[in-house]
Amino acid sequence: MQKSIGSKPHYALLDGMRGVAALTVLLYHVFECFATTPVPHGHLAVDFFFVLSGFVIGYAYDQRWTQMSTATFFKRRLIRLHPMVVMGAIIGLATYLIQGATRWDGTAPGLSAIIIALLAAMFLIPATPGSPIDVRGNNEMFPLNGPSWSLFFEYIGNVLYALLLRRMPTKMLAIVAAASGVLLTTIAVSESQLGVGWSFIDGGFFKGLVRMLFPYSTGMLLARHIQKKEAQNRRLSATLTFACCSLAFIAIAAMPKLGSDKMPWANGLFEALCVVAAFPLLVWLGSQTTNPAEPTKRLCLFIGNLSYPLYAVHYPLMYLFYHYIGFDGTNSKLTIAQVWPEAILLFAGSIALGWLCLKCYEAPVRKRLSAKLAP
Repeated sequence: MQKSIGSKPHYALLDGMRGVAALTVLLYHVFECFATTPVPHGHLAVDFFFVLSGFVIGYAYDQRWTQMSTATFFKRRLIRLHPMVVMGAIIGLATYLIQGATRWDGTAPGLSAIIIALLAAMFLIPATPGSPIDVRGNNEMFPLNGPSWSLFFEYIGNVLYALLLRRMPTKMLAIVAAASGVLLTTIAVSESQLGVGWSFIDGGFFKGLVRMLFPYSTGMLLARHIQKKEAQNRRLSATLTFACCSLAFIAIAAMPKLGSDKMPWANGLFEALCVVAAFPLLVWLGSQTTNPAEPTKRLCLFIGNLSYPLYAVHYPLMYLFYHYIGFDGTNSKLTIAQVWPEAILLFAGSIALGWLCLKCYEAPVRKRLSAKLAP
């Protein structure tokens, strides 16, 4: 959560929970190309991010619109998000060139397509399946840095908030959340999972929009509720709350996939329930205390600050790893038992890269841009 909220309390526990989610999605991507994974539902970290984003946006900005223009809001969001979008695209290009600059099928897209793909990634312009800028040929919206799809929808959420959602009475916003929750559950059940939105294939844009809209609007509702209750004393133990919420999230991610040939929808229903019920509850619990003990506070702030750079730049390293183990999008030539040292190095290296980007790039760039564009 940003610290530019004036005199409002800072929810360090939510920072820490965002960090736990980022580490979980990193682990999920390390194992994504293998037959087994310790976190089969790790992709739900994205949905948790969306709940947190809606909460942060509503909490930070709902009561500031008499002192802030729409243009200022967009400047602030660009400063917050876009430096790492650009860095993720650059690192994505570097790893793409290192692995040979070829698509998954071994064909070469050509220099002009690669340059356009880089510019598109920098400006969050998604690639359509089969287009020249789909330089990996995997039908991703952002083939140089796959997770940018969620940032694309985050931007859409910001636009919807500034132009529409913030103006809605709470009851109307609740209706939007409820309707999008029904749609999200329907999509999850029909797909048997919620790992949608990263491609335009099979209505991917609509599915990604719904996947963002429900948690985002629900986070806004939580923020409105919390702001009404801020005067109340919060009695929950911060350290215990953070530990319990983190363990609950990890337990959800680690739950084995559900369902069978006769009930393939069971897994999708479980994931929908996590997003519809469990994640808003975790965010609410994390907002019930604002004064954690110093060790807990330091941990939460560290992993919270690391979470966005880590998420924004880790996946290009995954592409290199997938290339190394011969992953073709479906099967890998090597097993995790054969490459576990490399997998550990990948996990640790991704964290180190995220930390370097935070300290040497994101923090100073954001500080300079804030001073010039949105003081």
